[in-house]
Formats: sequence, structure tokens, C-alpha cells
Amino acid sequence: MYKKILVPLDGSELSEQALNHVKEIIPVPATTEIVLLRVVDPLATSYAGGTDAAIEVAVKIQERAEAEAAAYLKRLEGELKELGIPVKTVLTIGIPADVILDYARQNGVDLIIMSTHGRSGISRWLFGSVAEKIIRHSQVPVLISPPRGSRGGGKE
Repeated sequence: MYKKILVPLDGSELSEQALNHVKEIIPVPATTEIVLLRVVDPLATSYAGGTDAAIEVAVKIQERAEAEAAAYLKRLEGELKELGIPVKTVLTIGIPADVILDYARQNGVDLIIMSTHGRSGISRWLFGSVAEKIIRHSQVPVLISPPRGSRGGGKE
């Protein structure tokens, strides 16, 4: 049985689809800890030629993104706790794939469960695939859930 499961979330409904798998595989009462990890992309607060006003705006945008991410995690934490699932939330700033892999390595994670966004072609090339990086570099098993409506992704 998995003792610690990491569920990376990006704030989208697509990423939350991974929670359906968590609910299905975790026995209640559970001895497994679920870690909901939300990685907020860093906003550059300094750049060549940046004015104090521009930096101040960037800092406010970053603070708002962090506050929204914290509220998002708190909502999901409450929903899982109501089901009797032990859950912990972690909010951090960084490059998503790197943070997810580092967290898993440093915190004894046994399994990563995440959803993909189903991008292909140019959009995947432009934006990269966090899921693909996790699959390629994870030292623990990764359960990937395709988005609804994609091939094999379930009902819409």
C-alpha cells in the first residue's frame, strides 16, 4: 500500500481530475497521506530596465497568485478531509516539474498521481509537458490521468 501520495495541481479543473483516482484507491479510514502540491510559477520581479513601479506591480501580481493558490488548496483540503482522507497541502514557487520531482525525492513520496492537459503538436512543444518530465525523471511510480474527452479520458 502506498503511504504517501503526491498530487500536483495547477489550479485547473483538468488537474483536479487526478483527485478522482485518489478517492477511488484510498481506503477510508486511510493510513495513506495525500499531499496536494501547488506550484506557482515565479514572476520575474527584476529585469533590465525595470522601474520601481513595474517591480511593485509584479510583486502584487505574485502575491495575488499565491493567495489564490492557497485558497484553492484549502478548498480541496476541506473536501478530502470530509471524506476521511488525511491530506496535507504544500504551496511553493518554482518551475513545476523540478519542484514536483524534488518534493517527491526529499519527502518519501511513494506514488505521484496527476492529470495531463492533453496538449499535442505545437502547443506541447511551446509549453512543454510537465507530466512528460515527471514520467521521465521520477524515481517513484506515476499514475497519469488523461483529460476527459481525450482518447481514453472518459466521459465529457
